[in-house]
Amino acid sequence: MNIEEFREYCLSKKGVEETFPFGEDTLVFKVMGKMFALTGLDSPEFTANLKCDPDRAIGLREEYPEIRPGWHMNKNHWNTVEFETGLSDSFLRELVDHSYELVVQGLPKKVREELDGL
Repeated sequence: MNIEEFREYCLSKKGVEETFPFGEDTLVFKVMGKMFALTGLDSPEFTANLKCDPDRAIGLREEYPEIRPGWHMNKNHWNTVEFETGLSDSFLRELVDHSYELVVQGLPKKVREELDGL
């Protein structure tokens, strides 16, 4: 999966917007105002930070060298994932889905209801 496919996939999800809150070199995807994915645009390697359940994050890091603790993020809740190193597109989409769903689950009930109505 390349960066444009990643961008299109993130934007295809309900309630998602792309923003640049950390400057023009860091693309951030938010669902209902809460960040679930971000990537640097100035790196030769395409990596993205994705939210992850802490227990699952440990297992993923042990199994896949392409998945590391989140760079510049809370290492318990975020992974940095290398996207162009051989992980399947379906697995990468599943990691994005997991991140999105974790953030949606953490939204206040009123905001989740608003998201459901979109």
